[in-house]
Parts: sequence; structure tokens; C-alpha cells
Amino acid sequence: MGFCFFSVPLAGQISKKDSLEFRLQRLESTNRFNPKDSTHINLLLNLTRVYRYHDNERLFDIAQKVLEYSNDINYNYGTIKGLEAIGSYYYDKGDRKKSMPLFKEALQISKDINDVESEVSILNTLAQNYSFEGNYAEALNLNLKGIDLAKQMDNQKMLSILNENIAGLYADQKDFKNALMFYDTVQKINRRVGNEVIDAETQSNMASLYKDAKDYKNAIFNINRSINTFEKNKIYDWLAYAYEVKGDIYLDQGKYQWALYWYDQSNMLFKDEIEDNRIKIQLMNGMAKVYFGLEKDSLSLVHAKKGLEISKKIKSLQGQIDCSETLYKIYKKKGDSQEALAYLETFKTLSDSLFKDKNKQSLSLLETKLEYEQEKKELIEANQVALAKQRNYIYFSVIILLILSIITFVIRRSENIQKKLNKELKEKSLAVTQREAQLHEINKTNTKLFSIIGHDLRGPIGGLQGILKMFTDGDISTKELVSFIPKLKADVDNISFTLNNLLSWGMNQLNGVVTKPKRVLLSTLVVNNIQLLSEIANNKSVKIINQLPDNPRIWADNNQIDIVIRNLLSNAIKFTPENGLITVDAEEKEGMWQISVRDTGIGMTKEMQESIFKDSSNITTYGTNNEKGTGLGLSLCKEMVHKNNGDIWVESTPRKGTTFYFTVPKALKKYQNAS
Repeated sequence: MGFCFFSVPLAGQISKKDSLEFRLQRLESTNRFNPKDSTHINLLLNLTRVYRYHDNERLFDIAQKVLEYSNDINYNYGTIKGLEAIGSYYYDKGDRKKSMPLFKEALQISKDINDVESEVSILNTLAQNYSFEGNYAEALNLNLKGIDLAKQMDNQKMLSILNENIAGLYADQKDFKNALMFYDTVQKINRRVGNEVIDAETQSNMASLYKDAKDYKNAIFNINRSINTFEKNKIYDWLAYAYEVKGDIYLDQGKYQWALYWYDQSNMLFKDEIEDNRIKIQLMNGMAKVYFGLEKDSLSLVHAKKGLEISKKIKSLQGQIDCSETLYKIYKKKGDSQEALAYLETFKTLSDSLFKDKNKQSLSLLETKLEYEQEKKELIEANQVALAKQRNYIYFSVIILLILSIITFVIRRSENIQKKLNKELKEKSLAVTQREAQLHEINKTNTKLFSIIGHDLRGPIGGLQGILKMFTDGDISTKELVSFIPKLKADVDNISFTLNNLLSWGMNQLNGVVTKPKRVLLSTLVVNNIQLLSEIANNKSVKIINQLPDNPRIWADNNQIDIVIRNLLSNAIKFTPENGLITVDAEEKEGMWQISVRDTGIGMTKEMQESIFKDSSNITTYGTNNEKGTGLGLSLCKEMVHKNNGDIWVESTPRKGTTFYFTVPKALKKYQNAS
């Protein structure tokens, strides 16, 4: 396995910090600069994030300004983040008595204003605090709350962090199986997030876990991948940690020179860039162990004492235990029994205390498991009792069934007689119901027929009668009669068209029409109907364009589709104003021909589109030249298309035009060959 070497540049190390400082100076130099403006406060907040682990005193100064300015203008977000930044300052110094109240105050404000994102962030920080103190139960509780909120927001980044926190709790308990299970969840989330830096953070933590589990192959694989990412993106705080973990891996294998190399790389970052005492404790103790292994006891002693000093400063119990153990070994080797004994006692006392705490956590997990097992046992016992009751019910049911079978056998003959009578009664009732339905449909049809005759046939015929009576009575002259001929012709044509539809529809409704499909040349039907209606179209200066492809053949009833095309063209002419355009087109659609009749007419509303094909529709409409229609034609079109296994629909925009579509099956080749 190869190694990745990296040295820290001395200039331009925090380009993001320099950029933010420049933006801050430019903002503060403007004439209208207001330090209490939210833009200025947010810029300061970004600086606090950059200065953490690099210049904590500068972070503290800026965070105090953020808190002051935000409180003055009631900027809740700034107040939350200001409290969180100051809390982080105290937390990094190990003063959790000051940090915890600040985090809790920020958490309460975020809840009050329903700032869920800030709430999740603070829950994560608090969970890490409790974990550092060894209070794994509360840490777990806070992480689980955070996960619930992160799921509500679909915040994948925080879901990754919080699940990784729980994996860390299991790893600290040396429960590698459950830790790896949670890391598996984290890696799945990281793949969805697609952020290589977040993925690298997880890999560095997993490397530490694999190291503790003595799986050095996976440990080195994960730490090398994370180091490559941190070096590329210049993430120095995590890079210092990754170098330290890589040193731990080699130290654990007794490869002291390699361990020392990576510890030195980490230490260079701490000298030049990073202020994170928690990692520095591990680094100092690791270097002390390396020097001890290399028999450089004086250097080992310096680093162990430095680690112990930092541990006491930030109240790290685990750090004091690790460094005390190392110092005990150093002094024992030197023959200084008094110092060795002192550090051994410190090590034992602190270890016993931490061991008890960890035992409590382990016992808590064990109690939870035992409670689950007990509940499972009780559930199984309850199920067994329920099964016993069910068996008793089954026995009882079998006895009842036997009794019922005997009773059934006794009354079987009488039931058969009753069934025959019931069957005859049902058949008669069904016949009456069917006859009643037929009569209802006949009455409905008759009502529609008479309505059409009354409204659309009687009017033109009555008009014709009136003109002829006036002529025979001498009220109008022959010349005047001649002037009425165009109107009379239009009325007669309308009567003829309506009668044809009426007869077709009436036969279809009353007697049923048998559909006889065959191979039909669609273009022939369209051309014939255009010629048939050309005079009406010419009278309105409406142009009809045939855009059918070459020789489209359909499998349908010739007469029925002829009626459909004629009605759709007639409607298009009726509702298209003078100098309008009607286009007939067709295209292939998955074994069907889709025919369209498009006009540039007056269009129709959504309500009209939804009602025109309903069977109950019987609305008299008027064209652009007051041409009269019944709506009967469209009902007829719908029935004819459906009989030919097609569909019909309309698309329309008021004042822009209407397009009627219908589909019919294509004539298959076998039909074409047969003909």
C-alpha cells in the first residue's frame, strides 16, 4: 500500500478567512455601514466558523459582537448562532459548565422561533458534549431527537453526522458490530449527499474504528482515502486528525518510524494552523508512545506531560488516563518508583471511575436488551395462550358445524323447493326489471327525438309553410318568393342533414346497428365529404385543407365513419367565421389512425368541452352565421367511433379554435392481402 506525503504551505493557508476579512473591511468602509445590519452580522458569523480550531480568541471576540448586535435588533438567528459560537469557545477549552448553559439557551430560542435547522445543529453539538463527558445515554437521546428533526427537513448532511455520532458511541463501548452497522447507514446517506469532504470525515472515523478492532488493512485503506480528500480541499482541522489516526494505526502495529512520520505531519498543522486540544491530547500521547518504543525516553516524557497538561486543562478524563499510563511506564523504566507509583495510582483511580461509567452505559444497554427479551418472551407466552383459546374455539366450532350439518340435512328438501320458487321469482323480477329499463330507454329516446323534431325540424318546416302560404294568398310576389329561395334551400339542407343524423341515431338507439368493419380508404371518405360540404363552406369563404398522408387504410364500418367525418366537418364549418380555415389530418399511433379536424373558429369553454359528448346533452347551438344545431351529431359520432373500437375527444381554446380527434384501428396487412 502506498503512502501520501504532504507538507503544509506557509502562505495562503486560510484563503476563505482572507476573503471574508476582505469583504468585512470593504463593508465597514462604506458610508452607510451599520454594524447592527443583519448582512454584517452574518458575515461575522461566517468568520467565527473559519476561526474555530485556528484562532479561538479571535472567534470569541467576534462571537461577542455578534451576540451584542443581534440582541440590539432582535435578530434571533444571530442570537442563536452567537450563543452557539461562544459555547463552542468554552467547550473547546474544556469549560463545559459555561458552554452547556449557552447551548441550552440557544436550543430554547431555536425551538421558540421554530428554527428547526438551528435546533438540529445545537442538538448535535450538545450530544458531542455529553459524549465527551461519558454521558452516552443523554448523547444517544439527543442524537435520536436530532435524527427525527433532520428526517422532517430531509437534511441528509445532518442525518449523516448524527448517525455517525451514534456509531461513535458504540465504538467507544468497543461494540464494533453495531458501530459498523451505523457506519453502513452513514455511508449510504453520504452517497446520496455526494459531498467528498463529508465522506472523507466518515472514512477517517471508520479508520480509527478499524484500528481499535485490529483490522489494519481496512484502517489504512479508509485513512488514505480521507487524507487524499482533505489534502485536495485543504481541510486542515480534519487533516490533522487524519494524520494522527494514521500514526495511531502504525503505532498499534509497532511500526514506530512510520507512526512518528505521520504524527510529525499532524503536529506541523497544530503548530501552524489548528487549535483543537482534544485531538492534540491523542497526538501528544501517541508521540510519547512512539518515542518510548524508540527508547527516546526524554522525548517520550516531554510529550506525555504535555498531553497530561492539556487533558487537565480541558478536563478530559480519557486523556488523563492515557497520558498517566504512559508516564507510569516511562518512570517505571527509569527506575523512579515514587513517580511511577503516583501516576499508576492516578491511572487506576481515573480508570476505575471511567470503567464504572462505561459499565453503567453497558449495563443500560444490557437492561434495554433484557427488557426487550422479556417483552418478547411475554409476547410469545401471550400468543401461546391465544393459540390455546383458538384451539378451544375451533373444537367448539366443529361441534356446532356438526349440529348445523344435521339440521341442514333435515331441511334440505324444503330448501330445494324454496330455491326453485326463489329462482323462478328472481327470473320474473329480472325480466320485469329489464323490460322496465327498456321502456325507460325508449321513453328517453322518444323524448329526445320529439325534442329535436320540435326545436330543429318544426321551425324550418314552419318557416317554409309560412312563405308558401303567403305566396298562395298573394301576400308576396313571385319576385319576392325567389329572393327567399337561398334561405329556403339552407333550411331544407339543414332539415336533410338533421334527418339523416336523426334516422341513423334513432336506428342505433332503438334497434341497434350492426358494425361491419372492413378495409376502408380513409382519404376517399374525407374527399367525398369535403366535396359534399364544399358549397356550404364556399358560402362562408371557409377553406378546407386535406392533409392526410398517402393512402391511409382503416379497419372500420364504412358508413359509420362516413357519418363521423361528415358531422365533424359540418360542425367545423358551422362554428368557423368567414375566411376561416379547416384542416383534416391523420397520424399513426400504435396500431391506430388518429384523425383530427381542426378549425380556426370561435372555440369553446371547458364546461362546454366536458358536456358535449354526454348522452344527456341536448343543447341547441348556433354557428357564426346563426346556423342551428342540436348536439345530436356529436352523440352520434361518439357512438359510431366507440362501435369501431376507437375513442373521440376535443381540445379547444375560446376565440382561437377547436380540434376534434378520433381514432380507428389500422387495416392490418393480413386484411390488405386478403382484399
